[in-house]
Amino acid sequence: MAASGEWHCEKRPFSKNESFARDNENVPETGCLSIIVLGASGDLAKKKTFPALFNLYRQGFLQSNEVHIFGYSRTKLSDDDLRDRIRGYLPQGKELTNDVSDFLQLIKYVSGSYDAPEGFQELDKAISEHEISKNSTEGSSRRLFYLALPPSVYPQVCKMIKSYCMNKSDLGGWTRIVVEKPFGKDLASAEELSSQIGELFDEPQIYRIDHYLGKELVQNLLVLRFANRFFLPLWNRDNIANVQIVFREDFGTEGRGGYFDQYGIIRDIIQNHLLQVLCLVAMEKPVSLKPEHIRDEKVKVLQSVVPIKDEEVVLGQYQGYKDDPTVPNDSNTPTFATVIYVYTMKDGKAGKALNSRKAEIRVQFKDVPGDIFKCQKQGRNEFVIRLQPSEAIYMKLTATLPRVVIPEAYERLILDTIKGDQQHFVRRDELKAAWEIFTPLLHRIDQGEFKSLPYKPGSRGPVEADELLERAGYVQTHGKEKNP
Repeated sequence: MAASGEWHCEKRPFSKNESFARDNENVPETGCLSIIVLGASGDLAKKKTFPALFNLYRQGFLQSNEVHIFGYSRTKLSDDDLRDRIRGYLPQGKELTNDVSDFLQLIKYVSGSYDAPEGFQELDKAISEHEISKNSTEGSSRRLFYLALPPSVYPQVCKMIKSYCMNKSDLGGWTRIVVEKPFGKDLASAEELSSQIGELFDEPQIYRIDHYLGKELVQNLLVLRFANRFFLPLWNRDNIANVQIVFREDFGTEGRGGYFDQYGIIRDIIQNHLLQVLCLVAMEKPVSLKPEHIRDEKVKVLQSVVPIKDEEVVLGQYQGYKDDPTVPNDSNTPTFATVIYVYTMKDGKAGKALNSRKAEIRVQFKDVPGDIFKCQKQGRNEFVIRLQPSEAIYMKLTATLPRVVIPEAYERLILDTIKGDQQHFVRRDELKAAWEIFTPLLHRIDQGEFKSLPYKPGSRGPVEADELLERAGYVQTHGKEKNP
């Protein structure tokens, strides 16, 4: 019997001088930087945006002598009120007390409407006062607007920013807009949203954030594929049988049923997160590492995906989903989906209330010709990149690979925005191509023409999904995998 082992990853403390710093060592040194978080009193800002900014500050990427942070929302709050709301979401510990206090003092709050000039005029006044206090030369200051808001208010907020909060940029300064997913609900709504924002800002000013693209191992996919000689001859249809891109959660909607029911698992996970990962797995080698060259190759992948057929999809809805009073009794919204992408045979699988929590890319290689060691019962060779929990890379080999404790995805992406690096953000034509793949299927689901199959919470999902994967050529690996 052929022996098998695994590639283990070892944790050690992350330092500013390691990979994250190397990737971002060329942060521009122009005028002072103002980071404006719109929707500052909301959950996204408190739980993700401000903690990410704090970690960048603590690691030295945001300097107190050049940066100031502004919160803006409709809620009537004082500066200290907002600071107190944020404090509970920042890392705790005696050794962090001074860092937390110093960071919170960088935050100023402005209250105002999202569709009226007065609040944005007050915001611009506050930002300008900060720029003047830092002796920033006119035209050199930088303004980053992070829209931690529902997409429905993006157009009106962008109009206000364009009209009242732009700065001059003739000496290297800039104004940039970061917008969160979902970018529409289908192709038409996404195109409308892109057009509304595109009329106000140029594409290099718009950063459509998908936090999955900020994960360390997702960002390392291109390095793994194109900087390692032994992958180059193997990463093709002659050697790879199929690729699974999996996202599983072991919990349900947890009180978010009403919100989730508007979108479903395809819009929430597959159309954006998993499709972005697919692009990095399937794309050809770009001519350079310039963001536009990389995004060009990603668009080519999306445009090459064959339209999805009904027989290549299994939808599911976990039993008990409709017990949530905010979910309609006749809801057909899928909480589980397996979709086959006919592009050298890849599939995406995502679901809630399953038997495990994980997100991974599983590259399964074809059987070895002439199995002289009689090892096929062990399963095929697989190269696995686990994104969560506990990021890891492993395969049926014995080797070691050191790993650093890496920054959160939001931290990396915010810093990329400050740098002006759009490599890990979604371009408009990329967004359009992604929606073109899924819009016909989503419309059939919305119209009740494609039904979700029931499955028990804590299971693997509908049995039909496993049958679909088997028909697509996936062979279940036998034996229990160790966790690297």
